[in-house]
Amino acid sequence: MNISKIETKRLLALTKEFGSPLYVYNGNKIEAQYDLITKAFNNSPLNIKYACKALTNINILRILKNKGAGLDAVSIEEVKIGLKAGFKSDNIIYTPNSVSFKEIVEATELGVQINIDNISMLEQFGNKYGSNKACCIRINPHILAGGHSIIQTGHIDSKFGISIHQLRHVLRIVNKYDMHINGLHMHTGSDILDANVFLRGMEVLFDVANEFKDLEFIDFGSGFKVAYSPNDITTNIEELGEKVCSRFNAFCKEYGRQLTLSFEPGKFLVSESGILLVSVNLIKYTTSTVFAGVNSGQNHLIRPMLYDAHHEIINISNPNGTPRIYSVVGYICETDTFAWDRQITEIHEGDILAIMNAGAYGFMMSSNYNSRLKPAEVLIYNDQSHLIREREEIDDLLRKQVELEFLIN
Repeated sequence: MNISKIETKRLLALTKEFGSPLYVYNGNKIEAQYDLITKAFNNSPLNIKYACKALTNINILRILKNKGAGLDAVSIEEVKIGLKAGFKSDNIIYTPNSVSFKEIVEATELGVQINIDNISMLEQFGNKYGSNKACCIRINPHILAGGHSIIQTGHIDSKFGISIHQLRHVLRIVNKYDMHINGLHMHTGSDILDANVFLRGMEVLFDVANEFKDLEFIDFGSGFKVAYSPNDITTNIEELGEKVCSRFNAFCKEYGRQLTLSFEPGKFLVSESGILLVSVNLIKYTTSTVFAGVNSGQNHLIRPMLYDAHHEIINISNPNGTPRIYSVVGYICETDTFAWDRQITEIHEGDILAIMNAGAYGFMMSSNYNSRLKPAEVLIYNDQSHLIREREEIDDLLRKQVELEFLIN
């Protein structure tokens, strides 16, 4: 993964203008990823819904809305942000888990597509709405995608979805309440590498689909893998698109009418667009390690600590320097490591490091741990730079706290 001289110059200028740490996103890269996936699956009627849990800055949402995407929301708050961004309610699918039925009712009244992932909520929904409101059912096919165990969602012990082995129970509820099931859904998790594994999951849903006569779409989630290192393996999206569309179209003929093929990419659309820029506070030598300590940490990008995610790190202040071995660590009072024993061009105090592939789940999983402030966000779009989130200030940490007068001396 390289950064051109022009990009390097711009990124360094952005840190001078907006400070660091700083999240920077390339809007045109997001559009290119959207075009890539729509081209790969263009042989079937297609509906791409952006899984906005990856990055919900309203400007990012509007870029994808303007490209024609719908929205995949997993909370009522994401639904409301999506509506504010301009998405039409009928192009938002709401797929929560472990929420109260009150939240599902609220989303239903907002007019979004409801996707139910457990028996209890399915029965409550049927009891309240009967055939008056359509809903989708999320099936757990018990098929694993690749990646870390934390991001696998299709295995038998997953909390997500209704087990394929509970289909008879599902059908009893649907028939009892005369429910209108207009869609089926699955999501096996992130980092899909084998198209054949994905196709096996499709066959599970096709078997289920034959039990429902009024379907309008089948949603196969996402999980397409992006590269996190120079030689990393990625999902062959073109091969997957060809195989999926061929089988999907054949099933639609068997089913008796054309359905819409739906996907919910998140990381695939925004991950590679994002960079976290950090400043080097110190170089620390120990008996076994050279640490580069930066002005950020797991409070801004937790993925390396949470599931050992690999993010390339480039010293954009000295891109042509001699490569040396460093462990890049943060300023949080915990074990707080972005990279162990990583080869990076020689680092000096004050240098700016670019942590790559930080567009997905970076800012969204950030926190104020250690009472640290969240960084600003900048969008580069059509060669122009725009501030899209201001850096937090100390007053932001205190704004919602209630001070008790009797404790003030």
